[in-house]
Amino acid sequence: MPRLVELVYNPIHFASSHCCSLGTWILHMIFLDLTLASLKQGAYSLKAWKFFCADSSKGAGYFSKEKNLFITFVLGGPGSGKGTQCAKIVENFGYTHLSAGELLRREIASNSEDGAMLLDTIKEGKIVPSEVTVKLIQKEMESCGNCKFLIDGFPRNEENRIAFEQIIGAEPNNVLFFDCPEEEMIKRVLSRNEGRVDDNIDTIRKRLKVFAASHHPVIEHYSKKGKLYKGAQ
Repeated sequence: MPRLVELVYNPIHFASSHCCSLGTWILHMIFLDLTLASLKQGAYSLKAWKFFCADSSKGAGYFSKEKNLFITFVLGGPGSGKGTQCAKIVENFGYTHLSAGELLRREIASNSEDGAMLLDTIKEGKIVPSEVTVKLIQKEMESCGNCKFLIDGFPRNEENRIAFEQIIGAEPNNVLFFDCPEEEMIKRVLSRNEGRVDDNIDTIRKRLKVFAASHHPVIEHYSKKGKLYKGAQ
């Protein structure tokens, strides 16, 4: 079987025969997706590599003018391995990795007026409005000068998804979903956070249940649009 055909139609055999993990296969598939899209446009080399080798030296304001954004949402429960794979994608393809949770924590730590409002919202047990999170993501996208983004742990629900598409004015090109068995995720979280009071088995199971319920509509939406790449880590 030709390697390209094998990569597309028999990924498990490809991964084992070429000694790569399923995560590496996903990286190959991202590249393949871009390559095939470029072939359809009649500009194989230029278009395919533009997403990976785009000039990142442009300053602020680049986001609002640049039309060739490549956005990848990365979804997966706690302990699913998405953080590890994000690091590999950044290292290999020069993406900018944005974590919605980290952006919120950073804004709070900055002691800004917006950060104080976020902290009050969280202390009151309220959910941070989708628009607030999306605008933090947008601000980071505009300021970094890159055109390739991995958005990690977002959208968490349909409200997040709709807000992102309305405010950013774009849909993701791909959605990576790391579908890891629940028991394996529990084992990983307990192992890496040993000693943390909030990371007991019952708490983790609740987090996973909330994740599954809130993310399912998002995953189904992008699956129907043919944008979902699903793998286990």
